[in-house]
Amino acid sequence: MSEQKVVNVVVAGLGGQGVVKASDILADVAFRAGLDVKKSEIHGMSQRGGSVASDVRFGPRVNSPMITRGEADCLIVVAPDQMDVNRHVLKPGGVLVSPEALANVPGKLQAKSINVALLGVLSTHLDLPVEIWEEAIKANLAEKHHKLNLEAFAQGRAAAAQQA
Repeated sequence: MSEQKVVNVVVAGLGGQGVVKASDILADVAFRAGLDVKKSEIHGMSQRGGSVASDVRFGPRVNSPMITRGEADCLIVVAPDQMDVNRHVLKPGGVLVSPEALANVPGKLQAKSINVALLGVLSTHLDLPVEIWEEAIKANLAEKHHKLNLEAFAQGRAAAAQQA
């Protein structure tokens, strides 16, 4: 997917699954790549495990943080039961990244890093350097979580490569 146009990504899941953190990392990656970035979030009852969605838009120039229904280039769904709830945001032919993409992940994947593993899958669809992804992961997480999440990111990329 080319970053010469505005790219629209929705990250969706349940409160406590790292939806907002994943969107923070994605926005940071785009910013580090020199792109204009806008981000918005809908928390709902997220503190009680309710639906959470975050829109991230990036490209040469982005005017609005909100993604119009049916215009998302990519949809990351952290909780499988949120797939049908959020599918309407994905444009025809858009990329759906769900936990199913991690079914054949090499090695053991910890539940608390699934959001970053799904970013690894997403990264294979975007023309943004892996090094920038790794920098953004480190910048957005405490040092004690770097190793686990960098491994999860690599596992997500490996899982996507197996499916290609």
